[in-house]
Amino acid sequence: MKLVLNWFLGLFVVAISFGQDQNLESANPKLVIGIVVDQMRYDYLTRFYNHFGDRGFKRLVSEGYNCKNNHFNYVPTYTGPGHASVYTGTTPANHGIISNSWYDKFSKKIQYCAYDPTVKPVGTTNQGETMSPRKMLTTTVTDQNRLHTQFKGKTIGVSLKDRGAVLPAGHTANAAYWFRGKNEGNWITSDYYISELPQWVINFNKSNRAESYLKEWSTLKPIETYVESGDDDNSFEGGFRGKEKAVFPYDLNTLKMQNGGYDIIKSTPYGNSLTTDFALAALKGESLGSDNITDFLTISYSSTDYVGHNFGVNSKEVQDTYIRLDDEIARLLDALDTLVGKGEYTVFLTADHGAVNVPAYLKSVKIPSGYIYSNTFMKSIESFVKTKFKSDSLIENISNNQIFFNYKNLELNKIDPSKLQKALLSFIIQQDNVDKVFTRDQMESVDFTEGVASLIQEGFHQKRSGDVFFVFDPAYIIYSQTGSTHGSGLTYDTHAPLLFFGKGIKKGSTVQKTQIDDIAPTISALLGIAFPNGATGDVLSEVLE
Repeated sequence: MKLVLNWFLGLFVVAISFGQDQNLESANPKLVIGIVVDQMRYDYLTRFYNHFGDRGFKRLVSEGYNCKNNHFNYVPTYTGPGHASVYTGTTPANHGIISNSWYDKFSKKIQYCAYDPTVKPVGTTNQGETMSPRKMLTTTVTDQNRLHTQFKGKTIGVSLKDRGAVLPAGHTANAAYWFRGKNEGNWITSDYYISELPQWVINFNKSNRAESYLKEWSTLKPIETYVESGDDDNSFEGGFRGKEKAVFPYDLNTLKMQNGGYDIIKSTPYGNSLTTDFALAALKGESLGSDNITDFLTISYSSTDYVGHNFGVNSKEVQDTYIRLDDEIARLLDALDTLVGKGEYTVFLTADHGAVNVPAYLKSVKIPSGYIYSNTFMKSIESFVKTKFKSDSLIENISNNQIFFNYKNLELNKIDPSKLQKALLSFIIQQDNVDKVFTRDQMESVDFTEGVASLIQEGFHQKRSGDVFFVFDPAYIIYSQTGSTHGSGLTYDTHAPLLFFGKGIKKGSTVQKTQIDDIAPTISALLGIAFPNGATGDVLSEVLE
């Protein structure tokens, strides 16, 4: 009798435990969609708000949680570090993606953040498309979800840019897909993930969807209603080769041959449309969100960055791109409602960096700004070192606002690296439009807790970074005199939107400061999974139900 009783009791405990596990599993979203909008300043959300419909950005804001004071907590604010930081929950000091490309002091070569010569391209024969996440040193929230679910939960990454697909998808992704433009117009991947394209990708590429966007780009709404941006005809925009002025409309089919073939699509809002098309094809083709085991779909909208670089923060082209992106967000949410189910998925939307207003424009309205001439600046540094230390081979590389020393020649010349650091600090700080200078010794010995020094320190990787770091005055950039760029620790580059929406998310907003490395821990906490292994951000508990 006792044996039978124990047997029934054991069954009861197992049943209760199974029920609890089932409840925990069903409490999680079926799908997490991470959206990164490349080069989206926070004020684009507020500036263009009245032009948005009710089903896109406004739905995310009104039904979700809006972190209004969200910032990047490191420099440089570039695409590679941005995407890596969002998904690893830490900064370049730990994940190692210190820029889009950086000088490698060991190989003596420039290293691209996603380039991997050990893999082969899939979907193209171009050998420049050999990409993987191997240079990223820590795990992502997408990796942790794969580990937690014993690889039953899928991860698919989608972006026009390879780094925008590869880094968010993480080391363990089922696949990351990016767009090969030029004369191909196809979505591709590498054999780091899979040996051949799935049939759904083959079918999408055969559909000639990309070709359908080689059409006229006119404003979605009457251009006279775009009062939140500057004049269409101005001297602060780049435009396209083959068209005399950077003004609407743009005939992409006519302009394509002089502007990289299918690549011209990237520099228009149609690149975002193509990204949504492919993301929805992935949603269906991979059956994402079809069961109670959480999947991840990472989407990076890259065309906003291409348009911003070309036309600038204050352009009609940027405004039209965001108004059209609102439609893409609405289209995505509507599809998720249908295919995954309302209340069954979770979305976060952020950016990888902001952008500076075109300095030439700022100068025209009396705001301090300007341009640094890179060659002149670097030559002055090299000339100083040669004169001061009687050697012209002590500087190995100057890039990403960093100076790399040639340690072999320092040793041969019996020069103390600290002495060279201090001499360069003293010299560079005296140059016009240089705001601050820091050294490797400072980064390694002082714990900076605020200001630009702390941002540099969070971007400083002991093994990969340089020896001297310099910061230019606000709105002074190394760039062309048309279009916008980014990379600084100033608020126009660090202040990015952060919206949470969907299952497990409260409705509300905050003006308390949040940081970009808080995203991955927050999503990890929502899912009840281990944090990425290098995570340094905090859980935003106020966001979660």
